[in-house]
Amino acid sequence: MKFLSKFHTDLKREKVGLIPFEVQQVHESASEIPQGIQMINAPYLWEASKKGEGVVVAIIDTGCQTDHPDLIGRIVGGRNFTKDYNKDVNKFEDNNGHGTHVAGTIAAIENNVGVVGAAPLVKLLILKVLDKNGSGSYQSIIDGINYAVTWRGSNGEKVRVISMSLGGPTDVANLHNAVKNAVANDILVICAAGNEGDNNSKTNEFSYPGAYNEAIAVGAIDFNKKIATFSNSNDNVDLVAPGVGILSTYIGGKYATLSGTSMATPHVSGAAALIVNESESAFQRHLTEAELYAQLIKKTVDLGISKKSQGNGLIDLSR
Repeated sequence: MKFLSKFHTDLKREKVGLIPFEVQQVHESASEIPQGIQMINAPYLWEASKKGEGVVVAIIDTGCQTDHPDLIGRIVGGRNFTKDYNKDVNKFEDNNGHGTHVAGTIAAIENNVGVVGAAPLVKLLILKVLDKNGSGSYQSIIDGINYAVTWRGSNGEKVRVISMSLGGPTDVANLHNAVKNAVANDILVICAAGNEGDNNSKTNEFSYPGAYNEAIAVGAIDFNKKIATFSNSNDNVDLVAPGVGILSTYIGGKYATLSGTSMATPHVSGAAALIVNESESAFQRHLTEAELYAQLIKKTVDLGISKKSQGNGLIDLSR
């Protein structure tokens, strides 16, 4: 028992956090379908997928500005696993900016102002596991994943996609187990591949949980379909999405342009929500995580570069 207690204490003390990202510019306003959303051809699938309506995506991040004009009506619940706000579990507002940016890429609404997300009718479960500085513990991430698995909406809804634009250098058994448990419950676990890349596909860089085989690791490309110089390369990268100069929602009711595999990940998370609806409508039944993963990978385009950098290629919902 002493060993177990020490292990749990270490999980709480060992810090993990946001994969480094760059805030390039903050904008007071915007009015467009962002280039990244267009690049993955999200609008092509909106009709067949009902724009993600009814699908719940859990965002495990720094929280979210719940009253942002582009996210009104998207958030169905949340929880705070950090020490912010005096540990008030019911206060999961974003005091960093990162989580709100991720949320917009997934789910920003169509309201003729601001931006539009990949799946503008999905519902978001906001799980704040990182504090205002973007820092947290492995235990808080584990708790967030486990909470997403057991969460049920007012009508019995379950989480179908977990989006994690975070990571750390350490392979933690309990974190791996939490990811495997989520996958066993037919949840697609979509993670940033990491920003420790050295622009050399022959070398490996690992960030966890993205590096786990059960997770769907997302690398970043620019709008010229070139791998971002910072994007990690390894055999567990599954696919890539736009992650350089990404415009999305930001705290203070604003918008911002950010870069990182953190920004590529929500493109795939939103795409996955659309695929859940489209595929289950076509098959007329609930699909397993493995079946949904297969449908996701079918909608990729090989960019002709190293598999260790691009995995199966660029997500393209027109395929």
